[in-house]
Amino acid sequence: MERTFDALVVGAGYAGAVCARQLAEQGSKRVLVLERRDHIGGNAYDCLDQAGVLIHQYGPHIFHTNDKRVFDWLSRFTPWRDYQHRVIANIPDNAGGRMTYPVPFNLTSLETAFGPKEGKRLGDKLLAEYGAEQKVTILELRQNADPEIAALADYVYEHVFVHYTMKQWGQKPEEIDPNTTARVPVFLSRDDRYFQDAFQGMPQEGYTPMFERMLDHPNITVELGCDALKRLDVSGEQIKVDGEVFDGPVIYTGQADELFGFQFGPLPYRTLDFRFETLPQDDFQGYGTVNYTVDEDYTRITEFKHLTGQKVPGKTTIVKEYSRAYTGAPGEIPYYAIINPDNNARYGQYKALAEKFSNLHLLGRLAEYKYYNMDAIAGRALDLAEELLK
Repeated sequence: MERTFDALVVGAGYAGAVCARQLAEQGSKRVLVLERRDHIGGNAYDCLDQAGVLIHQYGPHIFHTNDKRVFDWLSRFTPWRDYQHRVIANIPDNAGGRMTYPVPFNLTSLETAFGPKEGKRLGDKLLAEYGAEQKVTILELRQNADPEIAALADYVYEHVFVHYTMKQWGQKPEEIDPNTTARVPVFLSRDDRYFQDAFQGMPQEGYTPMFERMLDHPNITVELGCDALKRLDVSGEQIKVDGEVFDGPVIYTGQADELFGFQFGPLPYRTLDFRFETLPQDDFQGYGTVNYTVDEDYTRITEFKHLTGQKVPGKTTIVKEYSRAYTGAPGEIPYYAIINPDNNARYGQYKALAEKFSNLHLLGRLAEYKYYNMDAIAGRALDLAEELLK
């Protein structure tokens, strides 16, 4: 039977879709994209809920980058809505109520937490020591000889970082990597934006339409609801697809451990549970994302209308996000690789198996067992396609 494709891409998220488009367009390759889910876009997929609110089904995705090449490439498939993401922490105050301030912790946060007068005094001390618009880590602050500055580092650790991280990663304080703690910044600025990247925004019509345009090419065939591992065989010396040897490029964006039958044991991940609520009001929290850094079982609440700019009078949809260990049970999604030496060593065993096949390319968060922002994985996909087309 004649082969109808030159390249196989497993997964229709950022990694797979970007790579597929480049191979099809720049290399005139016939590309078959196999996607296990019933939709494209991976975890960036968005859709209208029953209330007509555009939601991100797998949690909030905010695009930001300093990579002009990536931004320009994606801009071929979507206009952008200017959106500067702002996040606030919602924590108990000392009077039985609650207070909010921007995160990352900055000069505005300082004056909210300690009062305008005392906060300004501490802020002036920090500015004199480190200079304006600097991001100073907890480690640097703790090492300062001034006990007030060291105490401020302890405040940020306790109120912004440690409890949130415990919820996110299921760890006790003593289990949290000290290197991670050391990198937590205090931003000596009144810039309340969560990101300072040159290019920020949301696809004007949503992520899904952007992916639809990306994959709309005569050389690309997408099959949804298709488990590629039932068609892809890596058990022998050569890759087989549908029972026949396939020597074209295979770009695999799924779990590396699953590809090889978990033969060295499963790689650990954190998964997320999302609880969506539609409320009969115009606005719930005033911001796209509010982090609960001290209390509550959930890590954050996202209100989508702030992200998308959508106007839906009298209705708003929020989602509460709960983190827990990934078990591999049906319906669970692995979101975050748990990076440590033992897990990296186990991943290395799977990577070594993949490297036996010259035409197999692991690409993306799951396949490479690491964290990528959206822009970074789009850039990696462009680089891989370029390499394959040489």
